[in-house]
Amino acid sequence: MTSGRPVGHGAHSRPLTRREKWQEYKQSPYFPAMVLTLIIAAAAGLFAGSYTYALANPTPHRIPAALVTDGPGAPGVDRFVNGMEEALDASLELRRYTTRSEAGEALEAQKIFAILRTTGQEAVAMDVAAASGATVAQLLGETGAEVAKRVDVRLVVTDVKPQQKGDPRGLALFYISLAAVIIGFVGSIQLSVNARELNPLERIAFTIGYSLLGGFAIAAVVDWLLGAVDLPFAQSWLILAFTMFTSGMVFTMFNTIMGRWAMIPTWGVMVLLGNPSSGGAVSWPLLPSLLGHIGRWLPPGASVNAQHTAVYYQGHQYAFPYIVLAAWSLVSCTVFWVWRHRHPGGRGRVPEHAATAA
Repeated sequence: MTSGRPVGHGAHSRPLTRREKWQEYKQSPYFPAMVLTLIIAAAAGLFAGSYTYALANPTPHRIPAALVTDGPGAPGVDRFVNGMEEALDASLELRRYTTRSEAGEALEAQKIFAILRTTGQEAVAMDVAAASGATVAQLLGETGAEVAKRVDVRLVVTDVKPQQKGDPRGLALFYISLAAVIIGFVGSIQLSVNARELNPLERIAFTIGYSLLGGFAIAAVVDWLLGAVDLPFAQSWLILAFTMFTSGMVFTMFNTIMGRWAMIPTWGVMVLLGNPSSGGAVSWPLLPSLLGHIGRWLPPGASVNAQHTAVYYQGHQYAFPYIVLAAWSLVSCTVFWVWRHRHPGGRGRVPEHAATAA
């Protein structure tokens, strides 16, 4: 009997070649351990870098605002507008409305972030909506106060859509969405590790199950136990459950395609790219422009948008965030089902490597 090593006069008569050593190393447990070590180190740097790039220094890129001009122009508001555009580096995008009610409707529909209107020849009122973005409202208020002093205009700033008292910085909705995203794919990972023998339909059913229970737990703790945010409970619960299911099925899809390396694309889409660009911690007008656009098409951004509208803008619901979550879920489930024979779990079938060997 001989070993798998090349032989001369004996099994160990000559040293292994570099190629043979490499093949032997690849088959050892050290190879995946080394790859994971490098991946984790890279992920740590990318994680810190992505959040720092997106959130550490918010800079305005495009802030839609309303200018109500229901009469002859006043020199005070003209000076103030020019000063604001200069201070914000021309990122203030003014849209003209003839009445305050029209501008207010646009604010409710989240098409604008502030309303500028004249209250006298040398007086300006600025209505902001912290619920649309606390960081944007803070920026506009602070910049407006500085500009008003410089151009000698009286300014009154009113927050017409404030955050709830238990969430003055508007981060609670971001945190609950972040929890749903991360626990969603961690749950799927645990099913793959500790319930490998689940068949495809059973795996989807249990993903639905832990998503419903997990979404309920998140909403109950934040609303009923802590009282941080007064949620429209049923709607917020289902949004969180939908988010968890989508996140879990995204990992399942990548696990079907890539096997044990599925965590890499899942972490990249959901955490490195999705969460910083979601608009939850920093509103999208202050994000780098590319991230601001991409974030709305990813599950974390869709979850934050759906939750945000459900809590603060009940009368102006939009289908888009739900369509985004549904599309990611549908694609993930379809890929998993079509290539379910490639998934490392399941029972009642011969594994691919065993079939190949036979």
